[in-house]
Amino acid sequence: MSSSTCQYRSGLRPRVSTGPLGTVVRFAHPFMVTGLLLLLSTPSNALPAVITSQAPASRPTMPLPSPVSISGATPATRSAPGKFARALLLEDYNTRVVVIGTLLLGIGSGIVGTFMLLRKRSLVGDVVSHAALPGIAMAFLIVEITQPGTGRSMPLLLVGALLAGLVGVGCTMAISRFSRIKQDAALAIVLSVFFGLGISLFTIIQKLPTGNVAGLQQFIYGQTASMTSGDVRLIALASLAVLGIASLLFKEIALLCFDEQFARSNGWPTGGLDSILMALVVSVAIIGLQSVGLLLVVALLIIPAASARFWTERLGPMTIIAACFGGLSAWLGAVTSSMFARFSAGPVIVLAGTLFFLFSMTFGTRRGIVRRLLLQLAMRRRVGRHDLARTIYEFLEPELPLLESSAHPGSGDPLCIPLLVLQDLLGRRTWSPKRLGRLIQSACRHGLLQVEPKGWRLTSEGARHARLVARNHRLWETYLILHADVAPSHVDRNADLIEHVLEPELIEQLVEAVMDRYPQMDMPPSPHPLAQGS
Repeated sequence: MSSSTCQYRSGLRPRVSTGPLGTVVRFAHPFMVTGLLLLLSTPSNALPAVITSQAPASRPTMPLPSPVSISGATPATRSAPGKFARALLLEDYNTRVVVIGTLLLGIGSGIVGTFMLLRKRSLVGDVVSHAALPGIAMAFLIVEITQPGTGRSMPLLLVGALLAGLVGVGCTMAISRFSRIKQDAALAIVLSVFFGLGISLFTIIQKLPTGNVAGLQQFIYGQTASMTSGDVRLIALASLAVLGIASLLFKEIALLCFDEQFARSNGWPTGGLDSILMALVVSVAIIGLQSVGLLLVVALLIIPAASARFWTERLGPMTIIAACFGGLSAWLGAVTSSMFARFSAGPVIVLAGTLFFLFSMTFGTRRGIVRRLLLQLAMRRRVGRHDLARTIYEFLEPELPLLESSAHPGSGDPLCIPLLVLQDLLGRRTWSPKRLGRLIQSACRHGLLQVEPKGWRLTSEGARHARLVARNHRLWETYLILHADVAPSHVDRNADLIEHVLEPELIEQLVEAVMDRYPQMDMPPSPHPLAQGS
């Protein structure tokens, strides 16, 4: 495709002035295009002679650098919107191969990473990737010794990485099982030893006549742009295998993740299931070496699963969300890398996954920061309304018959409840006037208080709520004094910590344990003196 055709497809148009020079250019433009097409159709071996015969002697030609991204297009020939459109629509073959390969890899990594996160083995992927380095180096050395010049055979290098990764995982499990060393320490030992061995072998390879390590460095830093259709087929097979095994053994692996001791006691082959899970991790980690490199492959396994944890509490949806996050991260990173020539796709994929993680951590519907803040705010307001209702009840307790009358609709007039003013409540708690004002406004919004010209008054619903809160508080106080041997002078604070989350079943148990001491009373008395207003 000619450069002019490329410009027209990307939305670019040649700028032509409106003066006499512009007229000449517009007249000569068809001939210029025709000449350019003829020049591009000239055989490559004839181009030097043509250029030499037509170029002036005083104007030597100089080759210009042309950085190429994974889409195969130079930045100078396309605008940013044009490059984004081509990358988004996967018009270039190389971009299409890279996006499909990394997308499948991200989906498989998200599924396997979910199980590893729940197994609390997040660093196993890091151990596998670092343990693969000496396997790659040893495979290169063995092939170079037997058949010099063929050491960079990709299948043989991946086989060496796979075997070394399995050995690393086996060493980790053996150290944890047959010694008193904990698993995190075992992971650190295997990771550092294997990585040091790999660096030493790479140093030896550098000194060989055919040992140009540049071809092996792609396993350290990743080289997504060199992905071929064969690599995509391999990744697709691995992803389908991961998806199939995870679907067939989903219940068994879930049981292994949540309660390994229970699974072992019921006769499940926990060792075999753990080995299958480790084999899946090794397979995904080894395949991901070419995409993001051994230094970043653990991010593909952990970040999508950690992001999905903020959105759900169930394993099935978490696995699906992690797979989606992994695929979206890979797709976004590959498309972004195709737009910028000097951006490697592997690190950009990891950064895209980090964006999804930050978004999930902030806005997740289960464990997100915003949701937690909203729940804490709602709980704080609920506790404040409970404290306000109990304080009002204790203030009005000397006039209990009137309050009891308003607590039963139809048996009394709710307006007989005494009027409340701000000063009646300030001295009974450590509330500031501003804080108390906010609590009263919240109680009014929930229908517990009604506004009067000179103060506030409990509604019928507010009277029932105040009596219920005070009763639950005293039941818990009495229970702590009778059965937990808590001093009456300290019981009030302990009851404040738990009374707001008492379930109805627990309240019934408290009534059975406490109210037999007060057979003629529905409301137990306060076990300590009540605070009096100033």
